[in-house]
Amino acid sequence: MESLNKHLFACLAIFCLVNVRSSNADIPAHCLYDSVVGTWRLHEGHRNGTNEIQCSESFDPQSTTVVELSYPNVAIDNYGNAGTWTLIYDQGFEVIVNGRSYFTFFSYEVNGDTVITHCDRTSVGWSHDVTSRNWACYYGEKDVALKPRMRKSNSFVIPKDAKHREDPDFVKRINEAQSSWKAKLYMEDDGKPMEEIVRKLGGAQARFTFPKPAPATYETKLRARKLPESFDWRNVSGVNYVSPVRNQESCGSCFAFASAAMMEARIRIKTNNEKQPVFSTQDIVSCTAYAQGCSGGFAYLIAGKYGMDYGLVEEDYNPYQGIDTACTTPKDAPRHYTAEYSYVGGYYGGSNEENMMLALVENGPVAVGFMVYPDFKQYSGGVYQYTGLSSRFNPFVIVNHAVLVVGYGVEAETGMKYWIVKNSWGDGWGLDGYFLIRRGTNEVGMESIAFEANPIP
Repeated sequence: MESLNKHLFACLAIFCLVNVRSSNADIPAHCLYDSVVGTWRLHEGHRNGTNEIQCSESFDPQSTTVVELSYPNVAIDNYGNAGTWTLIYDQGFEVIVNGRSYFTFFSYEVNGDTVITHCDRTSVGWSHDVTSRNWACYYGEKDVALKPRMRKSNSFVIPKDAKHREDPDFVKRINEAQSSWKAKLYMEDDGKPMEEIVRKLGGAQARFTFPKPAPATYETKLRARKLPESFDWRNVSGVNYVSPVRNQESCGSCFAFASAAMMEARIRIKTNNEKQPVFSTQDIVSCTAYAQGCSGGFAYLIAGKYGMDYGLVEEDYNPYQGIDTACTTPKDAPRHYTAEYSYVGGYYGGSNEENMMLALVENGPVAVGFMVYPDFKQYSGGVYQYTGLSSRFNPFVIVNHAVLVVGYGVEAETGMKYWIVKNSWGDGWGLDGYFLIRRGTNEVGMESIAFEANPIP
């Protein structure tokens, strides 16, 4: 691996990163946990940059840090310092060791309808110390070469003239198939371009390999048993700590809304509702290379890394437009920062029902991702469970969507446990913009990848 032409590799990796921001879908890289575990060499440039560093240009590596990534989230560097690491979905990783943070996506290439992912190397990413100083560009390569992962692209080509059609028969079949929840028509969506509907649901390529929830430890189970049977941050002794429901419209910006909503709620909680900021989701869509604008992104990288490295601004400084635009946030706009962040359970794959409940009650609402199937769009009330049905009019597209869990409860008649979830499709959808979904069974991945961040009020 040392004989690798590093300049050529850097240019190839940069090509991937540059095209992230201008692509029409989420990054199609796909690396599983077992392929990432092992020894990595992280090659850094000069550590003299700021958070404005441009890592989309070639750089000369000045130093190499060797890190051993092992189960479940332990990172040991060549000096023996212990740190942590986590996958970011199946598309990248972050390592924090010896006072520095390293984040990047895996390297990949697209050949026709085939995606080739190189899980033994990365694109060019960013490193900095844990106080967000001394920034540098870097890339990583694994000591042991791996066979490239090849798979068909998840892209679903939607004809430009395709229109969404609300399907009465589909709604009827959903309601006849089960009694847990109710479906209805949303005629305001009828006739809209199908491309817009798919972006709102999450995007045609936004599909990931969800980990199974981690087994809860005995201690965690004991702590969870002491929690109340039901809990809702919209009504804690009569006080609402959750900001109003918003509408992402036809932009695939659910990750931005879920991130902003979590930070808004947690600041309200920390200040007993004295501070009630509403954060700019357009700033997130337009101003960060940590996401792909209206084509998607991850709450981990927004409420987490972007919040810590750059900070969130309030809505007035960059009002939501729901489209990809150049960044117009004023440079002197006040920023609200993140103090710490992690996947619930400590790492990607560490989440489960009990850990989510504890994080929710003790710290505030948590952001989650889950798989959206065609029937979910028609939800109007009750406790959602996937029916397996699809509409005869609309293409079968499975996407990933980010939302905010604000509470949980138990259905009185059936005893079914559920999560209370805030969506970003406006207050005319579902239960005034919210939905209930079955709890304790990892329904459509709801308990796989919960995330939380601790804002500085």
